[in-house]
Amino acid sequence: MKTLKKVLPMVLSLALCSCVSSKKFKELSANYQKAQEVDKNCNDALLKAKADNIDLSNKLQDLKTHNEYLKKNNSEVLGALQDMSVLTAKQAESVKESLQSINKKDAYIMNLQSAISRKDSLNMILVMNLKSGLKDVNDKDINIKVEKGVVYIDISDKLLFNSGKYAVTEKAKKVLGEVAQVLNAHPDIEIIVEGHTDNMPIHTSCIEDNWDLSVKRATSVVRILETQYKINPARMAASGHSKYIPVESNDTENGRAMNRRTRIIILPQLDQFFKLMIKK
Repeated sequence: MKTLKKVLPMVLSLALCSCVSSKKFKELSANYQKAQEVDKNCNDALLKAKADNIDLSNKLQDLKTHNEYLKKNNSEVLGALQDMSVLTAKQAESVKESLQSINKKDAYIMNLQSAISRKDSLNMILVMNLKSGLKDVNDKDINIKVEKGVVYIDISDKLLFNSGKYAVTEKAKKVLGEVAQVLNAHPDIEIIVEGHTDNMPIHTSCIEDNWDLSVKRATSVVRILETQYKINPARMAASGHSKYIPVESNDTENGRAMNRRTRIIILPQLDQFFKLMIKK
């Protein structure tokens, strides 16, 4: 286009100098005008094309930027999903382990409950058999009860001993024989015999004090159970508590009478529970 602009003025000058005709001059002028319009249109089109190109370039850059954002965001989402998957797997494993632990504990509890039920059933049998064997004994002189899974047999000193003495009476030996019969039917059960007194002081040639009296009364009962009724001595223990574990107030005669007692404790089979715990 620039070449055309330079050539046309030269042609016109030559035409003028050559004294061309007016018609020819007009024709050349018209062609020149057309050439200028074409040149302008070309320039406009070129400018528009450049503008469009810039616009397209901008749009392309925007698309690239957006695409990079999407890639980055997608990577972050994938990473998060992977983390979540790992976390979920860990949680699932943790839940699985927890469930296994709970199942083990449930089984352990069920075994304990079963053992407790068996022990409670045994205690009920013991109580029924003892009450059946001692049905002729005055209820005031003997009391059989179950507390916290342990069977207690409280026998008053009036039934077992003479006042201030520790030798078991002949009548009391029959009572101990009924108790021994039930105990011998369950050779795995352990027994503790406790002696208890009131708070009235005592001192004789054979008895030092209430401690001495309570212990001697307990050992007298154990000795009878061993020698006359063949209860394994390894199953038994004797202890004295003097006046220090009263069941009633020592301020009245009736209270002191209830505190003077010998208690036979039938222990639960704790070794079963220990074995169960060791297994678990």
